[in-house]
Amino acid sequence: MEISAASVKELREKTGAGIMDCKKALAESKGDIEKAVNYLREKGLAAAQKKAGRVASEGVVYSYIHGGGKVGVLIEVNCETDFVAKTEGFASLVKDIAMHIAAMSPQYVSRNEVGAETIENEKQIYRAQAKESGKPQSVIDKMVEGKLEKFYKEVCLLEQPFVKNPDITIDKLVIEAIAKLGENISIRRFVRYKVGEGIEKKSADFASEVAAAQG
Repeated sequence: MEISAASVKELREKTGAGIMDCKKALAESKGDIEKAVNYLREKGLAAAQKKAGRVASEGVVYSYIHGGGKVGVLIEVNCETDFVAKTEGFASLVKDIAMHIAAMSPQYVSRNEVGAETIENEKQIYRAQAKESGKPQSVIDKMVEGKLEKFYKEVCLLEQPFVKNPDITIDKLVIEAIAKLGENISIRRFVRYKVGEGIEKKSADFASEVAAAQG
């Protein structure tokens, strides 16, 4: 079928893709703009996966303060070149991730950072809970693995649903950014601070120690 210049222009404005890519997408989708957008997005994500293994040593360290100074996040996000690190798209991604961390309080970037001792401790808790069901060991093992997967989704940044769009994870958000910006992007590390976090518990422990000493 013949692809009109107007359709190509509209698709380019929607996606930022090249002319030939837009023509191919429209041909594959028989002129349907929305299907062509999806086609380009899928192709972009596939290409992004190939870029994921490339070295990303540039990027930014970004600080984000939320809640009138009650919560702060310091995060390092890497890309391949200083050029991309200075783009609006990259800056927007980093800010969104920092805001998400402030809101959702993840403990790790990915499940690879979770220590073996922590994982085993979680498994022991889940096993004890599952055994109360009286179900066979094979079922209990599956229950434990299911709970462990849920644990990862709660504490690992990349596996958490993005706070501004719960339909995608942070990992998917990063992959989409890779597709748009054309470089590998990785979240290297972050720290989240909350005013007063841990102070109350320490004060209570100290008060208990004093009381015990006086007793």
